[in-house]
Amino acid sequence: MIQRFVVVPAIPTETGSVRNGARFHSTTVPAGFDIYDNQGKQRLQFTYSTRIEADAECERLNMECDQTTITTPTRISSP
Repeated sequence: MIQRFVVVPAIPTETGSVRNGARFHSTTVPAGFDIYDNQGKQRLQFTYSTRIEADAECERLNMECDQTTITTPTRISSP
């Protein structure tokens, strides 16, 4: 079963550009880690500086999601 929330590397932020001859090369800095929502197909707004923090929050969100689906009764309609 695929987990709803997973940890992904954050999109690097551009810090400027460096000229090398006739070309410009952008310089980037790694931004940390994001949590991706597989159901909503989007990254959550918060960025975590370490993978350990992101993993802990991801695990909490998945546990919360699992608890909600377990406690929510399913309605079965009769034919």
